[in-house]
Amino acid sequence: MLEVNNRMPSECTDISQVRNEIDNIDKVVIALLRQRFEYVKEVVRFKEKTAKSIEASDRRSAALADRRRWAVEAGLSPDVIEDIYSRLIQYFIEEEKKIANLI
Repeated sequence: MLEVNNRMPSECTDISQVRNEIDNIDKVVIALLRQRFEYVKEVVRFKEKTAKSIEASDRRSAALADRRRWAVEAGLSPDVIEDIYSRLIQYFIEEEKKIANLI
C-alpha cells in the first residue's frame, strides 16, 4: 500500500514538501479508486443485465446523499463532493454497461 502523510502539513518546511505530500495522497486516492472499480465490475454479476438495473437510480441517489453528508462531516463542500462522485458513478455505470454488453 502506498504511504500517506510522511509528515503532517505543519511539519512541511517548503512548498516542495507540501506538493510531495499532496502527490502521495493523490496516488493513494487513485489506487483506492482502482480498488473501488474492481468492486464495481463484480457488482454486475448480481444485477440484471438491463440498463435500468445497471443505472440503479435509487442507489445512486442514496449514495450521493451519503457522500454529501460525509463531506459536510469532513468539512468539505458537499456540492464539490457530489459533483466528483456524480462523475465517478457515471463513469462506472458506463463501464458496467460495457461489461453487461449493453453498449
